[in-house]
Amino acid sequence: MENNEQATDDLNFDNRIPLDGLQKAVSDIKLELSKVIIGQENFIELLIVSLLVDGHVLIEGVPGIAKTITAKLFAKTLKTDFSRIQFTPDLMPSDILGTSVFNAKTTEFEFKKGPIFSNIILIDEINRAPAKTQAAMFETMEERQVTMNGTTYPMDAPFMVLATQNPIEQEGTYALPEAQLDRFIFKIKVEYPNLEEEILILKTHHERKGDLPQKEIKGVLTPKELLRFKKQIQEIIVEEKIFKYIAEVINKTRNHPHLYLGGSPRASIAALNSAKAFAALNGRDFVTPEDVKKAMVPILNHRVILTPEREMEGITTESVVKMIMESVEIPR
Repeated sequence: MENNEQATDDLNFDNRIPLDGLQKAVSDIKLELSKVIIGQENFIELLIVSLLVDGHVLIEGVPGIAKTITAKLFAKTLKTDFSRIQFTPDLMPSDILGTSVFNAKTTEFEFKKGPIFSNIILIDEINRAPAKTQAAMFETMEERQVTMNGTTYPMDAPFMVLATQNPIEQEGTYALPEAQLDRFIFKIKVEYPNLEEEILILKTHHERKGDLPQKEIKGVLTPKELLRFKKQIQEIIVEEKIFKYIAEVINKTRNHPHLYLGGSPRASIAALNSAKAFAALNGRDFVTPEDVKKAMVPILNHRVILTPEREMEGITTESVVKMIMESVEIPR
């Protein structure tokens, strides 16, 4: 008995990084969203992690499962600007980035900023726009700036793109370029609610009496607080064996017989940053292999490409990623 108590005492530790403020902010965001969003805990947690590590998120799911409303309400919990862009086949790059307009008073051209110049940007049905419009997003997502007519316009921090797409309806859609997919830290696949959650959704909708769900959500996190939390996450301790673990998993995706394309070094960095954020969310100032495992599927499922043979067999990228995770020895 004494040995067990001693072992428990040995597990107690004091964080070298104060994470109470971050944990409270995350709890407040989840509490606000729970007023409207039923279930979807994993979805919401991945959105929060992405925000904390300066990532963009691709959200995939069938219509009607609250992809767009969750993204909108998540943005509302932040005391920042929000912009929504509906992608369509006739959308031009200037409709997103902005355009130069002639000012008759000054006899000069002035740059009128487009809707991309905001903090949280929701792009609905991102795969509806053609390649030319998709390419306009490359610089903005990676370098957080827009270059127009030789002038560079930086984006205000925070800057986060939340993009939705419907995997079922393929008519009138365009496959996203691999270079753009790689710029999303996560691809979150949103599933149907279970029976108990659906009953609760109906009850909540009934009790709102027609009020818009946006009215129930208030902002709980300022850009200044967010910047402080981001700096704390960068200080999270990572041991050598964690670096090796991440590198081994990503390296195996490049040599796996089921995969035509593996993960890039950007995927490795995304895994490291996400694992640090997961550790902080759990109140730890150090990363464990479990933090890495939690991040790997949403990080890799849109970055790796199956071989044609495996795709025809109905194998999914998620199952291959899990297979690779199981084949790599977990560091102790």
